[in-house]
Amino acid sequence: MSTTLNTRELTLVYDSGTSEGRKALAYAYSLATKVNKQDVSAVSLSTTFVRQVLKQLNLRPKDLLNRAHPYYQENLRGRDLDAEGWLQVLAHNPDLLKAPIALMGGRAVMCEPASLIYTINEEHRKALPVQG
Repeated sequence: MSTTLNTRELTLVYDSGTSEGRKALAYAYSLATKVNKQDVSAVSLSTTFVRQVLKQLNLRPKDLLNRAHPYYQENLRGRDLDAEGWLQVLAHNPDLLKAPIALMGGRAVMCEPASLIYTINEEHRKALPVQG
């Protein structure tokens, strides 16, 4: 996946295998004419892209993980990894994302619940110059 995001399109990192992912995708299409779909069940995420997302969200890699996921419970619970280690876990296991993530311009929103995607559009609109 490219690490350069088009400021006029909405990029959605989601899992099409979850109801929240499917809801977020539907909401995304109601917000933007161009949606860059990044379905984690079909694409892998680069560590560079994940770093960019984390910076925009102002979160740590571990904050994005679904700790109730069976893989997390069986293989990661109780492990003490540094930020780079958690970044690698997320890049290699993107299905561990706890919620869809929407990106537009320089903004990012963790869509937990999926309807929070609408806040990215409000913030994006506020950043646009007023035309009159």
